[in-house]
Amino acid sequence: MAGGRRVLIFTGTLTADLLLGDVHSLKEKRAVVKPIVAELRRRFTVAAAEVGDPDLHRRVQVGVAAVAGQAGQVTDVLDACERLLVERPEVTLLSTHRQLFSDTD
Repeated sequence: MAGGRRVLIFTGTLTADLLLGDVHSLKEKRAVVKPIVAELRRRFTVAAAEVGDPDLHRRVQVGVAAVAGQAGQVTDVLDACERLLVERPEVTLLSTHRQLFSDTD
């Protein structure tokens, strides 16, 4: 509690399923995915990582997590992360899954 008031914390996650372009090896996959994950972290101050099956050459799941004091802030950050993924020409965004939690859940 801060100043007698309860402080709310909201956590949101985004899992994005991406199809990679002309990738034929895990090394090529890493060369595409690593800069995307780094840009998500740098631009939006989120936790981001490759998740899912690392042995697939042309598919990747990227997980993103954000924390804020308001649900709308988390939603805005995740929206921006999704837009970044859509705009990357080397990947095709196939689907996303989102979850939003508060510390009262």
